[in-house]
Amino acid sequence: MKEEIMTQDQRLDYLVEEFKTDSVQYENLQTPGDTEGKRRILRSLMNVRMPRQMPESILAVQDEYLQGRAEEKGIVRLSDIPVIKDGMSIWQGDITRLDVDAIVNAANSQMLGCFVPMHTCIDNCIHTFAGVQLRAECARQMQELRILYGSDYEQPTAVPMLTDAYNLPAKKVIHIVGPIVQAYLTPELEKDLADCYRNALEMCADNNLKSVAFCCISTGVFHFPNDRAAEIAVRTVKEWLSANPGKMDRVIFNVFKEEDREYYEAELR
Repeated sequence: MKEEIMTQDQRLDYLVEEFKTDSVQYENLQTPGDTEGKRRILRSLMNVRMPRQMPESILAVQDEYLQGRAEEKGIVRLSDIPVIKDGMSIWQGDITRLDVDAIVNAANSQMLGCFVPMHTCIDNCIHTFAGVQLRAECARQMQELRILYGSDYEQPTAVPMLTDAYNLPAKKVIHIVGPIVQAYLTPELEKDLADCYRNALEMCADNNLKSVAFCCISTGVFHFPNDRAAEIAVRTVKEWLSANPGKMDRVIFNVFKEEDREYYEAELR
């Protein structure tokens, strides 16, 4: 007998109920009747879930659902993004839509993603649309590092971590902790930001990843001035590409805000 293929709506209904049961704390949560409400509940349950095992049968449906969502949102391929200058591009939009070798995630020092339900940060978005396997892999890598460096180990600034991208169109995710501007910008913080870009590019080269999309590392809640961040990003990438010919096919500066797009355009003129 041929197995019946679930629709996206059926997958969503199934996953909401399974993730509610999995959470225990929220198993009696009332499920909204509308699709958008169900999506919000599912995303929130994924966001708060600690890394642990989940039955393969549930993961299989999650994977089908998230891959379907990626198709619905529209996958953006490298050929869709024009080169502006010397192998560098700007693309404005949702980084989880990009079909590139690697996307860069602005992570925190725990490296487990954002636990705030429905938060709009890039860390939350990437973990949501990759699936719960991403947090589990990050946790495994952090546990290995804590065995080496002690139970209180946190990922240092500008030290990248490479993971699979699971249900994202990208092949890999590079997670990196950017510098946090507490009071005012310092030369040390500027060097740390440049190191984020340089070290991520080195990781790409070491792993034969030929295209990468960078988010605006350390801007927003990390308070790095957007204009200066763009200047450092473009300068650092230009210098690295010049010193490493042929190692990268494309570097994309992914922006979400119009303000950032304008800063990057000015730097790439």
